[in-house]
Amino acid sequence: MDRRELLRRLLAAGSVSPLLQLIPSMSAHADTLDAPDAWQAQFDASTMPWKSAFATPRGDLPLTAARVRGRFPDAVAGTLYRIGPAGHDLGGERYHHWFDGDGMAHRFVIAGSEVHHQGRYVATAKRAAEMRAGRRLTEGFGTVFKGTDEVTSPDSMNVANISMLHVGGELLALWEGGSATRLDPQTLETRGIKTWRADLAGVPFSAHPRVEPDGTVWNFGVSSNSGLLLLYEIAPDGVLRRADALPLVDLPMIHDFAVTARHLVFLLPPLVYDVRRRMAGASVLDSHVWRPELGMRALVIDKKDWKRQQTFMLPVGFLFHLGNAWEEETASGTVVHVDYARSADASTLFVSTRDVMRGQLVRTSSPTLAVASLDLGSGKATQVDLAAEAEFPRIDPRSVGLRHGHVIHATNPLVGLPMLSAIANTNVESGSSQVFSYGKESVVEEHLFVPDGRGPGWVLGTVFDYAQKKTVLSCFAADALTDGPVAQATLPYALPLGLHGTFVPT
Repeated sequence: MDRRELLRRLLAAGSVSPLLQLIPSMSAHADTLDAPDAWQAQFDASTMPWKSAFATPRGDLPLTAARVRGRFPDAVAGTLYRIGPAGHDLGGERYHHWFDGDGMAHRFVIAGSEVHHQGRYVATAKRAAEMRAGRRLTEGFGTVFKGTDEVTSPDSMNVANISMLHVGGELLALWEGGSATRLDPQTLETRGIKTWRADLAGVPFSAHPRVEPDGTVWNFGVSSNSGLLLLYEIAPDGVLRRADALPLVDLPMIHDFAVTARHLVFLLPPLVYDVRRRMAGASVLDSHVWRPELGMRALVIDKKDWKRQQTFMLPVGFLFHLGNAWEEETASGTVVHVDYARSADASTLFVSTRDVMRGQLVRTSSPTLAVASLDLGSGKATQVDLAAEAEFPRIDPRSVGLRHGHVIHATNPLVGLPMLSAIANTNVESGSSQVFSYGKESVVEEHLFVPDGRGPGWVLGTVFDYAQKKTVLSCFAADALTDGPVAQATLPYALPLGLHGTFVPT
């Protein structure tokens, strides 16, 4: 499809600009919202010992040496980039959802017995304008303050706080509903938004691209108001190969997807966007409605011909993240297997990830690792729950789209903690797990698998130790997780809890 046709599809809702139609204006409804806002006072009054994980760093964090125990293996010599919400309050007002905060990018420079950390806020247009004004000017994903400005484009709300992508020599900070933001890989300085093609300026580019072993990048975007799913194919050198916009009925919230050798795989939970709620003044989050009667749909799209699609039905559930997908050739045809962290409903998104912003803990059901099998020949789908509590699933990057066997993930929720406290290496075929617990005063963040051509590889990730009020970077042997870290680097301070990252070897 040529660029003119793609632009026409994005304009299908009839507005003047593709940016304006993606997120309807809120200005007409801002004065109906409740005031004053009490969330900052509630957070300040909270006595939860972990609440500093959701505090706002007042400025950038200069390059600082960590205290290292042990030695990090040669295979993990390089830079771990991470990002997450950090700017949670401004001018006495506090965001009402963890996902709203201004993004802070981090780099952990690892060299044997030395580790250095740097943190820097992403200078998005939204953050720059609000810091000058000393108050929030535009809404967040789950928060609408009284008196905020009209949203004129997705990038008006862009806080660049979810994930990182290193492609074609560029480091990109990714958000959910707008442009990627370019960062300097050495200094984390913001270089401006990434425009893949002129007609794609400001168009949603998801925070969960999939990078195949040959370096090909696949991604998607969701245009909720127009009911469009956007697809991207990007060459290893960072040049866009293809992009298109596909209509999707009952468009849900989609946070992640997976790829196989020949297909793109989307799991579509029944959390559906309702444009009427949005126009009535609801936040983007609260414009979504839980409709369990729709079931969980699985959409499989042919990589070569995006018009060739198949839809399957799975048991009702919700998800943030998938681990991986792969294809098996059977006597009856091709079967696509996909593993993901499945929850019974979307309560975590609406409850627990909100209430931590006022220093409160509301426990919702924990996701567990599930494996779905989609038979392309018969059109039937089956699913197995491995009963392993799991979030932030990651695999060996050499196995993306291929049969993988194992998933690295956070696990083991403890009473009194807002999230998970352990990491696991789970076999997705047998369900058996190796588990390492950081302890009852630690909150685990995402851990990555780092390949090693001379051995089974390494697991690398961070944890917030709220007893010390410090962030710790740990490295494990992937096949001996229960033996504990082979090396750890403890920062002299705690970082706000983050979301996702990527490792770039030296």
